[in-house]
Amino acid sequence: MRSDRPLRTYGHQFDVNCSILFTELPLLERPAAARAAGFEGIELWWPWEAPEPADKDADQLVTAIADAGVHLACLNFIAGDMAAGERGLLSVPAGRDAFRRNVPAATELAARLGCRNLNAPYGNRVDPADARLIRRQDELAIENLQLAADTAARADPGLRVLIEPINSADVPRYPIDSSAKARSVIDKSRRVNVRMLADLYHLATMSEDLSAALEQHADLIGHVQVADVPGRGAPGTGGLDFEPLFAQLAGQGYEGWVGIEHVPADPGDSAPSLAWASA
Repeated sequence: MRSDRPLRTYGHQFDVNCSILFTELPLLERPAAARAAGFEGIELWWPWEAPEPADKDADQLVTAIADAGVHLACLNFIAGDMAAGERGLLSVPAGRDAFRRNVPAATELAARLGCRNLNAPYGNRVDPADARLIRRQDELAIENLQLAADTAARADPGLRVLIEPINSADVPRYPIDSSAKARSVIDKSRRVNVRMLADLYHLATMSEDLSAALEQHADLIGHVQVADVPGRGAPGTGGLDFEPLFAQLAGQGYEGWVGIEHVPADPGDSAPSLAWASA
């Protein structure tokens, strides 16, 4: 299958995750590159190592996004050392202070840019064999999630905090690996501004019925991301049939952004791999 054939996208707005695409460019040049490729939205993983960026760094990013004329559709809270395999601090005891320092910083940045979605990666199990530590991690996750949701609501009533299922084939110690598990966390938070990030790549990798999952959790889906399976390439490079899923989302009334989060075929030139979304 080819990724250069435009797909029927049923009117959805697509944003480009500039933490996985356009990485051949410096961070501050990526928003303009996404706009030049025809996209009006971007999203980002937390772009700094520190939980609180220097004022200059935050100001420069805000300016780069504004000057490019793109909207920030989603921003991740700090996720730890991604290169080392960390996938979030929400439930990680050693990351408690860093996460809680990051919450006001990320919330302020989102509010400055009119961003409506803050993604809170759950984090890996510290010791999958220690039941007491697992219980403590899950309790901490709810405490941190409630803190993040309350801080977001104070900053902007329209700002939501997202929980994302991430597949445990790629990330074996990540416990929230299904839409049902994500929904359980959301329900336990008891916060109306906590929603689900439905990443179709992760759900499909776990062999979920994507159409059924989108229907079952339609009331909680705050953001959607796409990449094909297997390989996390662009839609059209793998086995997923995206057009019926885009049609279903439109029929369910989903009006949010759809984040493009696939690996470009050529890491040195991201733009060609985005041709599928040009229709």
